[in-house]
Amino acid sequence: ELGPGLLGKNFDGLQNDLDKLQGVFLERGKYNNLAENKEARYDFTPIAKVGDEVQAGDWIGAIKEGWIDHKIMVPFKFEGKGTVESVASAGSYGLSDILAVVKSHNGDKTEVTMVQTWPVKLAIKSFREKPRPFKLLETGVRTIDTFNPITEGGTGFIPGPFGAGKTVLQHALATNANADLIIMTACGERANEVVEIFTEFPELIDPRTGRSLMERTTIICNTSNMPVAAREASVYVGMTVAEYYRSMGLKVLLLADSTSRWAQALREMSNRLEELPGQDAFPIDLPAIISSFYARAGFVYLNNGETGSITFIGTVSPAGGNLKEPVTESTRKAARCFYALSQKRADSKRYPAVDPLDSYSKYIEYPEFVEFADGNI
Repeated sequence: ELGPGLLGKNFDGLQNDLDKLQGVFLERGKYNNLAENKEARYDFTPIAKVGDEVQAGDWIGAIKEGWIDHKIMVPFKFEGKGTVESVASAGSYGLSDILAVVKSHNGDKTEVTMVQTWPVKLAIKSFREKPRPFKLLETGVRTIDTFNPITEGGTGFIPGPFGAGKTVLQHALATNANADLIIMTACGERANEVVEIFTEFPELIDPRTGRSLMERTTIICNTSNMPVAAREASVYVGMTVAEYYRSMGLKVLLLADSTSRWAQALREMSNRLEELPGQDAFPIDLPAIISSFYARAGFVYLNNGETGSITFIGTVSPAGGNLKEPVTESTRKAARCFYALSQKRADSKRYPAVDPLDSYSKYIEYPEFVEFADGNI
């Protein structure tokens, strides 16, 4: 479910709101849906006018979600082009109120409300074009920005053995990176690391706004004891929420910790489906699954000429620190930046323990990025 009310929340891998739980576990058959929130009302300002030609992802109007202009869009499932038949006037509305009606060319009418649904494993493609990323994303972590910069809309991964500071680096990125929104996907990690995120994030102050960092953060959490299928879904849920906000013209930073646990969930699912196992019993198409997931990140030009981006940085926790195992190898092919954490640096308490010589960024070789860097840095 995509709509207002996603920011500042903690969800599980199936998008149940964890703050609304009674007791420790989910009740059987009970789902916490966004649209169930009957009290929530938002001030709507129309953007589109009656008679405008629109397509999926075009902005109908905007509401304020915290300090963000949350755009109400033509549903992503809408096919082809259509015409706006009616738009609600400015005022206060609930989540399920009809804000606009769009008529498609074959006469079907689509009612637009604040909440829409989307299958998480399909990429949202309602943008005009997706060039190779060329702008620098300032992460605020000097060893990254100076030696191996990542671009806005770029992809990177952080492998490292236990205790090398993967979570520390993600906290530093989330606090200091020049992004509008942060989405943390805690995927299958031990509960203590996830609890740390839940307790520390609300206390972190956003250096740009001076307000709580949690106001522009969504956490999707799936610890090791939660269902395997939900663990597999959790990174897709995070990516879909990121794509939703990218369609509003925002810069989103998506952090996944850890994609190794996600791959283990893929392996378990694949084994239960009795598929032929590949190396280390992972699915045979693991490299394809990982690369198609990383490919959903990126810098885009929307239909109206605005820009949005998803920068994706995943951590990989290879068993025993072995960087030759399938998940690390497959990720290395897909991600453009590699931030190697060194145990020696971490032991001497030099955080973030990124080794500048083992790490690399392929974006430095892109002529588009070189041109941007020459003009701006």
